[in-house]
Amino acid sequence: MCSSFKERGARYAMVMLTPEQKRKGVVAASLGNHAQAVAYHGFLLGIPVTVVMPIIAPIMKVQKCREYNANVIMEGKNMAEAKKLAISLSRKNEWTYINGYDHPQIIAGQGTVGLEILEQVEDVDAVVVPTGGGGLLAGVAVAVKTLNPSIKIIGVESERCASYANAIKNGKPISTAIEGTLADGLAVPMIGYNAWETSKHLVDKMVTVKEEWIAVAILRLIENEKCVVEGAGACGLAAILAGQLDEFKGKRVVLLLTGGNMDTTILGRCLERGLAADGRLVKCKVTVSDRPGGISELCKLIGSIGVSIKDVIHERAWVASDVFSVEN
Repeated sequence: MCSSFKERGARYAMVMLTPEQKRKGVVAASLGNHAQAVAYHGFLLGIPVTVVMPIIAPIMKVQKCREYNANVIMEGKNMAEAKKLAISLSRKNEWTYINGYDHPQIIAGQGTVGLEILEQVEDVDAVVVPTGGGGLLAGVAVAVKTLNPSIKIIGVESERCASYANAIKNGKPISTAIEGTLADGLAVPMIGYNAWETSKHLVDKMVTVKEEWIAVAILRLIENEKCVVEGAGACGLAAILAGQLDEFKGKRVVLLLTGGNMDTTILGRCLERGLAADGRLVKCKVTVSDRPGGISELCKLIGSIGVSIKDVIHERAWVASDVFSVEN
């Protein structure tokens, strides 16, 4: 129902609450997927839910939370500010705060992904896990390595929110500057301490991918698999397309497509970015005559080599040449 793996941990954490905690309610901070999961299962279990979402959260995810009767508070420029308010509200109102990636029961619930992989897929060589706060990575790593230590666990994150890579570099979770990223679900400024301590000795490799490869991965999944996957979920494929996991060529590798909650206002831009990164959408600047037929001749020339024109933008005011020319 929530189109992401976050349901697993949210359900388990909420089922394990005491009757008194269920009566008082829970609060969570999230960019969207965890908020949706807590709101949905709170609705099913009859538990009052408040979610704090930063103002950059996709409107689609905000609306879904409201549809599940959650009290939605839009506050904070980023996850760190939203989390701070959520913790403050939990103390003030005696609500249970459910961390979306570092709560022990959240990590345990996410780990069921690893169990299902081993039940359903034979001879797995590696599992590639998109990594934000680290909860999914930790849960999957424990489940998989416990049952089959030979399987490699690979974490993947965007270079614009490389919290786990920075934790590895510094030997501990450390606050990381977050830039705008297509993988908004991974935009967590610091890996959770529980997730870090659980996973640090089990992860075989951590890869950071460039934004253009995430866009190409989203494009490939739509074109080839007819599957809409949000940027966070496409990071594993992005790493493969970028050649960052070439050591696994010919191996059986499981990619976790962790969510499909792609904001429709962003999807079009992602596809265009993917086409551009793939060399299938190009931009050129030419100067032609501004007299009748000038643009027509240009279009005929481009069409003669089998190229489709997406947009033509005329610029007259800032052209450095004569007034009888136009820049396109």
